[in-house]
Amino acid sequence: MTPAESRGRVTRRGPVPDTAYDVAVVGAGVVGTAVARELARRPGLRVAVVDAANDVGEGTSKANTAILHTGFDAVPGSLESRLVREGQRLLTAYAAESGIPVEPVGALLVAWDEQQHAALPGLLDKAARNGHDAARIIGPEEARAREPHLGPGARGALDVPGESIICPWTTTLAYATQAVRAGVDLHLNCAVTHVRQGEGRHELTTERGVVRTRYLVNAAGLHADAVDRLLGHDDFTVTPRRGQLIVFDKFARGLLTHILLPVPTALGKGVLVAPTVHGNVLLGPTAEELDDKTATGSSAEGIAALREKGRRVLPELLDEEVTAVYAGLRAATGHDDYRISAHKEQRYVTVGGIRSTGLTASLAIAAHVAELLAATGLDLAGPGDLAPVRMPNLGEAFPRPYRRADLIAADPAYGTVVCHCERVTLGEIRDALAATVPPGSPDGLRRRTRARGGRCQGFYCGAAVRQLFERGGEFARDGVSEQGGESMSG
Repeated sequence: MTPAESRGRVTRRGPVPDTAYDVAVVGAGVVGTAVARELARRPGLRVAVVDAANDVGEGTSKANTAILHTGFDAVPGSLESRLVREGQRLLTAYAAESGIPVEPVGALLVAWDEQQHAALPGLLDKAARNGHDAARIIGPEEARAREPHLGPGARGALDVPGESIICPWTTTLAYATQAVRAGVDLHLNCAVTHVRQGEGRHELTTERGVVRTRYLVNAAGLHADAVDRLLGHDDFTVTPRRGQLIVFDKFARGLLTHILLPVPTALGKGVLVAPTVHGNVLLGPTAEELDDKTATGSSAEGIAALREKGRRVLPELLDEEVTAVYAGLRAATGHDDYRISAHKEQRYVTVGGIRSTGLTASLAIAAHVAELLAATGLDLAGPGDLAPVRMPNLGEAFPRPYRRADLIAADPAYGTVVCHCERVTLGEIRDALAATVPPGSPDGLRRRTRARGGRCQGFYCGAAVRQLFERGGEFARDGVSEQGGESMSG
């Protein structure tokens, strides 16, 4: 096949194609798209990804705390511990190859009272058991020297080199782009409502028709338990755990160097303060057990609690402007480990209970799922190399298009700024609309370009960005004959 012939389809409306697939993956988050990419490396397979949303990464993946973990605090000996360690190595290399912004800032796990300080040796031992020997306990003087803006009263910290920050949006999009270019079909707006098991195949009833497949992978995130029950299993229940976060303006970025972590509790890693690759500062998340898997709204109580915790850790942060407030839902199952299992007789693999570490572990999870599919009977060839992708740079620490004279000289659209808060150019928006996996909404366009993601939240550029989005493919084809921005090229 030529590259054009092998290219997959991205569909959002109309009946799904009448195709018999070898593997269908339910869920187009960071794990589902990673699995699809891994299967695309195996010659001869016909693969589909189906998702209820109108874009990739629309669920838990878009509201991740954006940390590339070392796995120092995972449960030693657990599947999560192994996959996070492997995934960190794999994703670090993949990000460098694909242009996904990563900054290895390191982390300080700060103790604020004697009980927390007494817990540090146990956390250090856990880090060593997880293969992270570089961690060490430091005193309050060194902690303050490393982070001069820390609040008063820090008793010491666990220094964890290797913890990094990453762009979660670009990661999911890179996996999906590479998979589709290699022949994977991506069917969005395609919620699975029923699964019928026939002779040698599954028939997935969706809102857009029936998807037929020999093997099935459930990577449905918050809804993985519901899909599991469609296959007759009741192995776990996903309880949505809401995490509210506050995003502070770029002027706050100089207040810290590391990721500042709390001593973890049974509910999770707790409220952290962290820089982002987009140049902002995150405060959060909360950890609220809910019943509603759509409850992604924020609350006054949650934001007030975050501000109170932030005031202790980094008091000056509260004087900075807030750019945005958002909330995400994590797939908590009440278990200390991922819920990944194979059902050979059904040709089915469940990938459930993937918490916030799933971003880091995604490539290792995908390889593990491929092994489980082979164990259930799928004939898998050895992994081959895919054509590399190079993603648009959203990282503030790397040269953005508006600062690149070579790009602007070759194409003035990269010097025409549409979103002034985030310095997003007409060329970047055009490229996103013409991409292999184009955005399904203005919010999807924001995650691909940062347009409307700055301190004015689209007050200035929102109408222009929406107009460009609505023109979609027409604008992408016509280029910049009707430029709607302000030139930065002189």
